Amino acid sequence: MAEPRGRVLLADPRGYCAGVDRAVVAVERALEIHGAPVYVRKQIVHNKHVVATLERRGAVFVDETDEVPEGSVVVFSAHGVSPAVKAEAEARSLHTIDATCPLVSKVHMEAKRFAKDDYDILLIGHRGHEEVEGTMGEAPAHTQLVDGVEDIANVQVRDPEKVVWLSQTTLSVDETLATVDSLKSRFPGLQSPPSDDICYATQNRQQAVKQMAGECDLVLVVGSTNSSNSVRLVEVALEAGARDSHLVDFASEIDETWLEGVGTVGVTSGASVPEILVSEVLDWLATRGYPDVETVKAAEERLVFALPHELKSRRAALAVDTD
Repeated sequence: MAEPRGRVLLADPRGYCAGVDRAVVAVERALEIHGAPVYVRKQIVHNKHVVATLERRGAVFVDETDEVPEGSVVVFSAHGVSPAVKAEAEARSLHTIDATCPLVSKVHMEAKRFAKDDYDILLIGHRGHEEVEGTMGEAPAHTQLVDGVEDIANVQVRDPEKVVWLSQTTLSVDETLATVDSLKSRFPGLQSPPSDDICYATQNRQQAVKQMAGECDLVLVVGSTNSSNSVRLVEVALEAGARDSHLVDFASEIDETWLEGVGTVGVTSGASVPEILVSEVLDWLATRGYPDVETVKAAEERLVFALPHELKSRRAALAVDTD
């Protein structure tokens, strides 16, 4: 063990949220019930380790539905899909399992309801993100994407008194509210969704980082570069006072030069990251002089989502068949 150099502050909550856990278990159960291969449209969650682990068990990840052989089992990822994707799957006689996070599904329902009432919908989110594509697909004629304040000048609405904002669930809370404030300056009649679209897990993980960042010389965020909520945690750490912050998928990606002059290291992980990857980072730090770990708790999370109904009914049918 190296000579002690400092301490570690460990964020809590971190890692898997209820929606990610549900989606990963959905693929595992689908493999148990149907056997390999089970196809998954897009990455089930945005994490390299999770995807590679499921691939070894027989999951096949594809970018588009037309890559799935007709009649096969396909799982829709936690980020959700548009009605057009569901229609294409039906046309190809695919057996679909919808692992969309219920909190994303809530935003889809809001988009449909506001479109039905003929509102212009301003969707705050990142262009090209799968969740954004799915939500916009629910009401394409009524929805405009606002990818940061720089997009606001291009927004055109039919009636400034019938405008509502929705958001991607994994954004930075502060950044989203800043965009909303700018939108309200242009459209004072802008309405808010009935409940906050940014998911509880995203907010809790950001809050934990905010609580510890001011004490940290370095914050390590475990997560993949295509994970929006993981990338946001790096930004939140820097904005909240951390001297330095980096995103890593694995402990092996940590650059030892980042530790120069560092007394306190903060550690957290995105909502799609299994705890084993955080444990490996803590072990890596311990061998380099940071053995003492103190937890910084921001919230208690007890939410659990039920598995997709397609799995529950198929499991019941399987049990009957084998009796």
